[in-house]
Amino acid sequence: MGFYLNPGNEAFRISVSSEIYVDKSELIAFTNRRLGQEKRFICVSRPRRFGKSMTANMLCAYYGRECDSAELFKGLKIEKDPVFMRHLNQYDVIFLNVQQFLRSADDADYLTENLEQKVLGELKEVFAETGDFSTNSLPEALAGIFARDRRPGRGFVFIIDEWDCLFREARDNKRAQREYLDFLRDLFKDRIYVKLVYMTGILPVKKYGTHSALNIFDEFSMTDPDVLADFVGFTESEVRELCLRYGKDFEEARRWYDGYQFTEHTHIYNPKSIVDSMYGKKFRSFWTGTETYEALKIYIDMNYDGLRDAVTSMLGGVGCEIDTGTFQNDMTSFQSRDDVLTLLVHLGYLTYQDDLQQVFIPNEEVRGEFVRAVKSSGWDEVIHAVAASGELLEATLRGDTEAVARG
Repeated sequence: MGFYLNPGNEAFRISVSSEIYVDKSELIAFTNRRLGQEKRFICVSRPRRFGKSMTANMLCAYYGRECDSAELFKGLKIEKDPVFMRHLNQYDVIFLNVQQFLRSADDADYLTENLEQKVLGELKEVFAETGDFSTNSLPEALAGIFARDRRPGRGFVFIIDEWDCLFREARDNKRAQREYLDFLRDLFKDRIYVKLVYMTGILPVKKYGTHSALNIFDEFSMTDPDVLADFVGFTESEVRELCLRYGKDFEEARRWYDGYQFTEHTHIYNPKSIVDSMYGKKFRSFWTGTETYEALKIYIDMNYDGLRDAVTSMLGGVGCEIDTGTFQNDMTSFQSRDDVLTLLVHLGYLTYQDDLQQVFIPNEEVRGEFVRAVKSSGWDEVIHAVAASGELLEATLRGDTEAVARG
């Protein structure tokens, strides 16, 4: 086992051994159907705290050679799938956490070179006899290994975590972004050594100006999770079960953490907030542990026409109609209020209902972050509107018709 090639199953072992583990293993049935097919390129974008890395670790444990993961999947839902055993631990997995490569590169300009050389170095150790390492190109080295490999299940499964960190942390470095996209395109496009690519991050991949290099990917995002909606976070039935186990009030859990509603019948909860609330004595906001209101403040302070009205409406519980199609899937190319609001969907601050084409503040936890952000931004008229909406709600609940009429 290595750092990048077949990293093993210890990370997944930690997850399934934890006190709270919610079984999302049926996702493997979906990836198995894509394995070795034309549509083998999958990009799943989710906000932080939605279990992306845990899913990546599960796929490494399932597909990777040099480890026996049967015991880890014993009793999980995927074990009943008829092809479960066929693909278990049968492939060479290349796992890339791009955040780690970016950090060790010191400079974003060297991200691609750092990634390529480190993975090549590990491949040379394992495939010294079958590979051609006269090249410094990772795609060419992989093509050479594949051409000489005669083992069953030859080819590579790629699991990529934090694929988009360069676009978030070096958002103005267009040269490094273009080089990185060119590298990914060369690594995957028309490469028969690719058995499967499962790539995850916060942002979708489509646009980035004229450099739409990754159009081979099927995308499952917070604006359109499609058939993977149940794997975005915890479902309502899963949260009910946890509340019952830990003696928590489900209705209060729903008020605090529900709200990522993709269809009329699909309610999704933030996994980390639910887990943290089960361990704690009371429901509260856990959002500030990883995402502070200052990050939200940056975006709502962008003075696009109608943005304040939209935030005011959503703080009052009203949805805001938007067009998500203009968003360029980066963190700098904002042209309108809709672009900012669409980014906030991908960051988890808003939820988008496709049937209504509207965004909403999902729950009490995130609403508190909006209130803190607008207070610090000096949006006095918004704060007054929030206070007035609270007074109106209280008057409605106590049946004070005169106060409601004034409101």
